[in-house]
Amino acid sequence: MKKMTKGQMEAKISEAIIKFEMEYMGRGPMETKTYIIDDMFFVRLKGVLTQAEKTLAKTVEGAELIKKTRAKLLGSARPLLKKIISDTTNCQIRSLHSDISTKTGEKVIVFTLDKNIENKFRH
Repeated sequence: MKKMTKGQMEAKISEAIIKFEMEYMGRGPMETKTYIIDDMFFVRLKGVLTQAEKTLAKTVEGAELIKKTRAKLLGSARPLLKKIISDTTNCQIRSLHSDISTKTGEKVIVFTLDKNIENKFRH
């Protein structure tokens, strides 16, 4: 892997997650930002709900259904995400955690890795 800055790696991870969202989930986020901290990184995606999900989210039952469906979809895509992250960071995923706000349309994904990725950027 060629030497890159922390900001460049964060941007590369964001691009990979946007591509995943577009290809696997069928729609990309309006905005994405990645934060690398020690052996983990956080991806914050804004504007991920479809128009149909926004309508469905107006009820408690609808919001719960969206959360369950999105969690199931992400869970079934775990092998694909593992490959994407491994190819992008040269690290393996130890765990993955995610949640989506049906009020703001914001989604957060937290990845913990088998290595301290931030050490690559310290001098």
